[in-house]
Amino acid sequence: MEKKRILLVEDEEHLLKTIRLNLELENYDVTTAVTGYEALKEFRKSNFDLIILDVMLPEMNGFDVCEEIRKENTKVPVLFLTAKSSGSDRVQGLKIGADDYLTKPFNLEELLLRIEILIRRSKPHVDTANELTVYTFGNSEINFVTYEVKDINGDATGITKREIALLKLLISRKGEVVSREEILDAIWGTDVFPSSRTIDNYILAFRKYFEENQREPKHFHSIRGVGYKFTD
Repeated sequence: MEKKRILLVEDEEHLLKTIRLNLELENYDVTTAVTGYEALKEFRKSNFDLIILDVMLPEMNGFDVCEEIRKENTKVPVLFLTAKSSGSDRVQGLKIGADDYLTKPFNLEELLLRIEILIRRSKPHVDTANELTVYTFGNSEINFVTYEVKDINGDATGITKREIALLKLLISRKGEVVSREEILDAIWGTDVFPSSRTIDNYILAFRKYFEENQREPKHFHSIRGVGYKFTD
């Protein structure tokens, strides 16, 4: 699975090294900058999944950096780090386009959790991934418009809207483990409370359609105690 890329902008050397080390231990690809101008230079050179931005920076403060980033990219999540805890600073940061705000000193575990949440939220929701209309893997094909699949034998079969939604979610997150909780929330919503066994039954159905050997699946994997993963 491709590493998520983070731009870390912090002029305090010890803190920069500490955060970078912890991010790399979590398997993130980290680029660093220590000034506002350097941050913009790095931002324009590459695509990032998240930007961690200190407010008090040399040459150009974090608020100004964020404003420049938002002129060019409105989607990349921005997390502010600051020694200031006043409400006005927080409001200012959110007004110019920041997605979250963490006051120093902070707990590293909390920082990592916020990063994970921001990156996950920035991914397109399964319902908005409209570009995914037909997906082919191996000898199989899924048509997300007609709700039809061609199974491993080439036979066409109609499937339900919920089966299509689950296939779309898993394929849009190809190579990643999608938790049971995420699946239940995305496919069934908060007003319905199916058991996790319900998802197992859907995965078993997918294996019948698409796997040569259902006991040793190549595409639809169950990760015990965690969730499910699709690989093509």
